[in-house]
Amino acid sequence: MEAKEKKEITISKNRRASFDFFLTDKFVAGIKLSGTEIKSIRQNTVNISDSYCLVHEGEVYIRNMSIELYKEGTYNNHEVRADRKLLLNKREIKKIINNLKDKGVTLIPVRLFISEGGFAKLDISLAKGKKNYDKRDTIKDRDNKRELDRRFK
Repeated sequence: MEAKEKKEITISKNRRASFDFFLTDKFVAGIKLSGTEIKSIRQNTVNISDSYCLVHEGEVYIRNMSIELYKEGTYNNHEVRADRKLLLNKREIKKIINNLKDKGVTLIPVRLFISEGGFAKLDISLAKGKKNYDKRDTIKDRDNKRELDRRFK
């Protein structure tokens, strides 16, 4: 018997996330979308690099995620930078709320992808900001790894 492969299609990544933050807990959340929003996401016209997540009245939302207008959408088109609700379990939301009480902890999106079932999903992570010297260490480690890879090729 062959193992089934997951056929997730990555749409957008937040490349600055691991550089600017220490990423701790990771969650996979669904997104509540309208018809033209999911069509636009499937055309890969979305940007999550400037977005962040917030908790409001016991629900998690993503703010500042840019989903461009769907070209074939008429007057039914969506708003480009609207707040969108994230779909999580109550247990996950409670864990997020408890961790956000700590100083300097925030919730950021890391990756947007289309799941095997065809749904848009978002990897979100609890993060703590890095200082400048931590960023320099990250750059130094990345350069050292790249140099080692070159030597062993």
